[in-house]
Amino acid sequence: MAGKRREEGQTTALVSLRALLPDLRPSERRIAELFLSAPEATAELSIARLADLSETSTTSVIRLCKRLGYKGFKDLRLDVLREVTRESYETAGMPAVPSDIDRADSLEDVVAKVSLAETLSIADTAKVLDTASLRRAADAISAAARIDIFGVGASSVVGEDLQQKLVRIGRTALRWPDAHAAWTAAATLHASGVAVALSHSGATVDTLEFVELAAAAGATTIAITNHATSPVARAADIVLTTAARETGFRSGALGSRIAQLMVVDCLFIGVAQADYDQSMEAIRGTYETIQRLNQHRRESRRT
Repeated sequence: MAGKRREEGQTTALVSLRALLPDLRPSERRIAELFLSAPEATAELSIARLADLSETSTTSVIRLCKRLGYKGFKDLRLDVLREVTRESYETAGMPAVPSDIDRADSLEDVVAKVSLAETLSIADTAKVLDTASLRRAADAISAAARIDIFGVGASSVVGEDLQQKLVRIGRTALRWPDAHAAWTAAATLHASGVAVALSHSGATVDTLEFVELAAAAGATTIAITNHATSPVARAADIVLTTAARETGFRSGALGSRIAQLMVVDCLFIGVAQADYDQSMEAIRGTYETIQRLNQHRRESRRT
């Protein structure tokens, strides 16, 4: 049995630490970063040694344990060690490499490190993604007259993927790459509309404005984020949480994107299943149309 805190369906210790990281006090953040950078070695430390290495106090260590829901440091250590063991099984066929990309890494090292981070991002996201919230989000989109989607940077790319998928099954979905256009669109939504906001940090100001404007207009708001306590998550009606692992080389663009894409795929399938026959007919119809137009284009080039 895992530590005193763990119950079936709850997130693991390291996933919780990653999710809480932006909200932690500086002293707690240093402790969390030690666990995240070297979980097995850190879990083997005494509480006094951990406090010393993180330049804080044993009181801060205990406070972090309590914040995570543990009765004490021993329970946190136990969960972290079990999580390290689990990960070793999940990545048994992959090279044992540190996660951060270094300037001297070969391309072989880069492939190994990126694939490891993305594999674990997907595995962790599968564990924390709440299926009840996913069903609520799919039902809201299925019933929506219009779906507006917004994200910044890598999240915008994921938003485009969701928009294209929804359009392919006949949904009216719009992605807004510009913040001002997104805000204008959000303000014109009403109770039959849905606004989907993507933000790894959950703290992107433009994305938060989009959610707040959509909510004020009466639309159902859905947030896809790595941080369930973030401003964007708090402002949304439905929150779909990822558990991405980032490398220091491209924070916010590697693990976050692959985790968001996984959630988008699950969400899309949930929407498609809500009206399976019509969705499959639409997919077949769009595929046949593209094939026919491509064939016509090839024939035109030959003449």
